[in-house]
Amino acid sequence: MNSSERRMKLILMLQQSNSRITVDKIAEKFNISRRTVFRDFNALSEMNVPVTHDKYHGYGIMQGYKIPPLMFTNKELATIMVGLNFVKSQVDQKLIEDAKGVELKIKEVVPDNLRDFMDSLEERTVVDPYLNFGAEKTKGGDWYIISNAIAENKSIKFNYRAKSSEEITSRKIDPYIIVFYRDHWNVIGYSHKRDDTRNFLLDRMSSINILGEDFVPYGKIDVEGLIFRSEGKPHKIIVDVSKKVLKRFKANLPTKIIKKKEKNPNLFRISFEFDNLDFINEWLLQFPKDVKIVSPEVLLEKRNKLLEEMMEEI
Repeated sequence: MNSSERRMKLILMLQQSNSRITVDKIAEKFNISRRTVFRDFNALSEMNVPVTHDKYHGYGIMQGYKIPPLMFTNKELATIMVGLNFVKSQVDQKLIEDAKGVELKIKEVVPDNLRDFMDSLEERTVVDPYLNFGAEKTKGGDWYIISNAIAENKSIKFNYRAKSSEEITSRKIDPYIIVFYRDHWNVIGYSHKRDDTRNFLLDRMSSINILGEDFVPYGKIDVEGLIFRSEGKPHKIIVDVSKKVLKRFKANLPTKIIKKKEKNPNLFRISFEFDNLDFINEWLLQFPKDVKIVSPEVLLEKRNKLLEEMMEEI
């Protein structure tokens, strides 16, 4: 960390602290000497940063002082651009528009050299190209309204278009988390209609309103439990996976692995649970020669039937 970056972090540290900070604590935080800390404070004074000092309690910063906005390093801007490019690759048109708005605002205030740096990264950093260039952009539920409701623990009401029948019904939920699943966004929350936790696709939600009703989640929100829970009776599935696709298999499997056992240096036996056998059957087809279904028998039957149907269509 160079001195400029460290001093910026020191300002933020003083600004965010509810009490004064001693020189020893600062030296320990940044792994520097006490002398370097004093040099940093002298540099801040020359920059007219209103640092205050109490010989008994340490250093602070004048209440109400705000550092100039958007003082980014090249690395920080690169991080922002990767994040914005990810959002701009989404299928939700509203998210794309919001990301472009953020990018324009940043470009309006950064120096010319950093603006050129951002332009270069924007053109030459591609996140998820197949989703970015291939997917049709859609208008989905307003993620911002939903995220506000989550932050404030407020219930929401909306119209929802069912996937199976396309029927539109009114729903009321206590939203817990927003999740991105490869090519779509979901909100997971407690459904008042079903009296249970349910998933809702944002692009099937409309007329979203935050209600004046607070909700209190039962205990701490278990994000992992919400994501990997099953809405139906789960089936235990066992497959043998070739080592050459193991990393990709684990990264994309839409559930949690229960057990992994090495059968030989090139083959691993994987166990997991999943409630929708038709979905997992089709999902496994992306590894035609490298994943073999061991059990259950009903999944093997579904695989054979699906392959027969595919051959008949050809």
